[in-house]
Amino acid sequence: MISARTYRAALAALSALAVFALAGCGPDDLDAGSGSGSGTQGGARSAEGFGVSPLDNPDGTKPGLAPLTSDADRAAARKVIEKVATKGRGPKTGYERDAFGYAWKDGIDGIPLARNGCDTRNDLLARDGRDVEHRAGSDCVVVSMTLKDPYTGATIDWRKQRATEVQIDHVMPLSYDWQMGAARWNETKRQQIANDPLNLIPVDGPANNAKRDSGPASWLPPYKPVRCSYAVRFAQVSLKYELPVTAADKRTMLAQCGG
Repeated sequence: MISARTYRAALAALSALAVFALAGCGPDDLDAGSGSGSGTQGGARSAEGFGVSPLDNPDGTKPGLAPLTSDADRAAARKVIEKVATKGRGPKTGYERDAFGYAWKDGIDGIPLARNGCDTRNDLLARDGRDVEHRAGSDCVVVSMTLKDPYTGATIDWRKQRATEVQIDHVMPLSYDWQMGAARWNETKRQQIANDPLNLIPVDGPANNAKRDSGPASWLPPYKPVRCSYAVRFAQVSLKYELPVTAADKRTMLAQCGG
């Protein structure tokens, strides 16, 4: 006769296997060299709930950051990264977050999703979240959602009461921007890169805290299948704002896509 404890343990194991099967990945995917198979979402390539390929999302308005798994996509990714200029990282002297405007400002011209009545953070949660719920009487304030986190590969059931569990990452960190040339920009351009959806991804809070202001040579997402896509997104921001990266960062970015 099977004990209640053994029965519950068996059910838990079966449930875990079911989650991995539904997500299209296995327990070893955090160390995998390639991602799950790709499908389509709104005409763009996607991969098992992560959203769309960065190659199909040049303005950052589509959701998520899907792994790039095919040889053709990874070759296209390298072509994007190869366009990025390099230079040494300058001093951080004078940097402060306020130099890029107050956080999540909506009223900024020249970037997608601006001046829609919702602040940047809520725009991004709504863009990337699934099963999104808004506060009663509001079309903006997201109070719950499910996020397929590209940085860890985990699925996060987020509630506003645990706000920091999901954070909005600046793919190209603001202090990195400052050191690579943004210190010489006007206030408008700095506010644009701080709120541009191309440079912003909702992710696991602890992973974002671990990244801090690192470039790709110092930090990459723990979930290896997304690293090529992350490198492409970093390059897309670099190219849009004409900001170079360090030579070490560029080498690392190319290496993630087989270069």
